[in-house]
Amino acid sequence: MPLALLALAIGAFGIGTTEFVMMGLLPDVADDLHISIPTAGHLVSAYALGVVIGAPLLAAATARMSRRRVLIALMALFVAGNALSALAPGNTSLLAARFLSGLPHGAFFGVGAVVATTLVPPERKARSVSLMFLGLTVANIAGVPAATLLGQHLGWRATFLGVSVIGLAAIASLALLIPRDGGGSAPAGGLRGELAALRSLPVWLALGTTVAGFGALFAAYSYVTPMLTDAAGYADTSVTALLALFGVGATIGNLLGGRLADHAMRATLFGGLASLAVVLAAFPLLMRNPVTAALAVALLGTAAFVTGSPLQLMVMEKAAAAPSLASSANQAAFNLANAGGAWIGGLALAAGFGTTSPALAGAVLAVLGVGVASVAYGVDRRRTPAPATRERVVAGHVPQDAEAVRS
Repeated sequence: MPLALLALAIGAFGIGTTEFVMMGLLPDVADDLHISIPTAGHLVSAYALGVVIGAPLLAAATARMSRRRVLIALMALFVAGNALSALAPGNTSLLAARFLSGLPHGAFFGVGAVVATTLVPPERKARSVSLMFLGLTVANIAGVPAATLLGQHLGWRATFLGVSVIGLAAIASLALLIPRDGGGSAPAGGLRGELAALRSLPVWLALGTTVAGFGALFAAYSYVTPMLTDAAGYADTSVTALLALFGVGATIGNLLGGRLADHAMRATLFGGLASLAVVLAAFPLLMRNPVTAALAVALLGTAAFVTGSPLQLMVMEKAAAAPSLASSANQAAFNLANAGGAWIGGLALAAGFGTTSPALAGAVLAVLGVGVASVAYGVDRRRTPAPATRERVVAGHVPQDAEAVRS
């Protein structure tokens, strides 16, 4: 695999660290800024809002730029947002800085995925995307715990300065390792071509699969701490180590999904979603024992992230003529899944269905993801002519039924 993928992974590592580290720093930020923890929680929402808005907006705004320059510019914006977070004098300015930090997130992963696939042979496209996402999953194992410890010992502002340094390292890596023609230029149609790709039904079905599939993950993962403490009997101090198991599982699933998707993308997607549904449905049983509960957390990460690369690649292939905006929109879909899944899991808890009920709600969403993916598969089959039909069309003979459809 080319070293240029390392540059993308470093950027993904920095982005993954700053996205998730705020959860561990909320008490420190709240104390320092003299605000309540629920108010400090809005800082998480501000970042997520930046991702959802920034992913399509920045991808569209940079549609005519070379993708290498776009990646460097997005990482520069990321550095600026984190540096301003470290210097923010109050809650309002920190909210604005967190929103700014989130803006380049989706577009970086979206454009980065397009660049990654151009750096390798066609049979390794999914694996190249998974190697870029490796930075995100490793951030959950090493980056977030290290950044949290840094913030707890040197103050939360030091964490964001540290993340800014990671961003600068990513900029240097991108400038040195991505070829000047890496990723190519924007499509000839520019923004108009990118927007045209979003009018495709298969693209929207692929995005819908992302929302349902990863909504299933976040319905359960958002409430995994009370599951581990109340249902499995773990102490609060053990949760951080258990969440690292999720990161290990996610890393394994990400690499496995990339390798399998290069051989059979659709089968990998269906298998991952089905496995996720099974794991989530088994959560109420697995959470009855501390050992099986730890296994459940790791399996959750593995099953969910097996689908990451095939989902990203499927969106890009459905918008092959202009993939950057659609690829970035898929990152916005991931964050919509985060918010929507957490909301649905919360509804299950509020209804009094029990501590592990968010996992069952997630299982339903995973099954819904299988359904949306099945519809997408059916649409593809209807739009793809049979081999005999293709041969007659190539030879200049249009079948009678094709003429009827055309008319």
